[in-house]
Amino acid sequence: MSRPSTPFSHLARAAYCPRQLYYAEKYDDHAPPPEVEAVRELAFRYDESLAADDAELAGLPLAVDPETYRANLERLTERDDWAALADPTGREVFLRGRDCHGIAHKVLDGDPPTPTLVSPGDPPERGVWKPQRVRAVAVAKALAWEREREIPRALVEYPAHGVVRTVRVTTRNAGAYRRTLWTVRRTEGVPPRVRDSTKCAACEYRTTCGTKTRSLKTLLGL
Repeated sequence: MSRPSTPFSHLARAAYCPRQLYYAEKYDDHAPPPEVEAVRELAFRYDESLAADDAELAGLPLAVDPETYRANLERLTERDDWAALADPTGREVFLRGRDCHGIAHKVLDGDPPTPTLVSPGDPPERGVWKPQRVRAVAVAKALAWEREREIPRALVEYPAHGVVRTVRVTTRNAGAYRRTLWTVRRTEGVPPRVRDSTKCAACEYRTTCGTKTRSLKTLLGL
């Protein structure tokens, strides 16, 4: 008997916290808010934004000042895949792999093609956050399944910053993906609380969940 396919978004939530996925499922709360879509749209306006003046950029939902944003976009133009990033042939492409399914925000032409995820948030100093890393691997594997060829990497775009990061399908990253997929499949009922975690403070279900978080002073031992 075949297992049900898992949405990419479920994997990302479970990688962050399995209990968060439980509440999102319970309240059918997976649709992104309108402001997320506004930020994601920036990923399809790179050329336009690069030519915009400071006043025009100031009117966009950027996370950095216009000068920094323009400098970041100029660095992106040095990438070999800049033309495909700015004008992708595939937009909002639905993928169904062996284990997972969902949307790749872009699929860039190339040999091999490269799927991308567009994040409305802020990038870490290096690499990408774990939930995005797991989701990126899932997207790459789904595209590989559909195209019947190896897809060695995916991209994560942070368009409010003009930053693009690469996630390679390495043994380590594939292992994180498989462990998260296993967690989603085996979880029954309410997963245990994650205690004393800084990420609980940013979770939209923190009051419903009832996890007790310590103050910053306590965490720092002050």
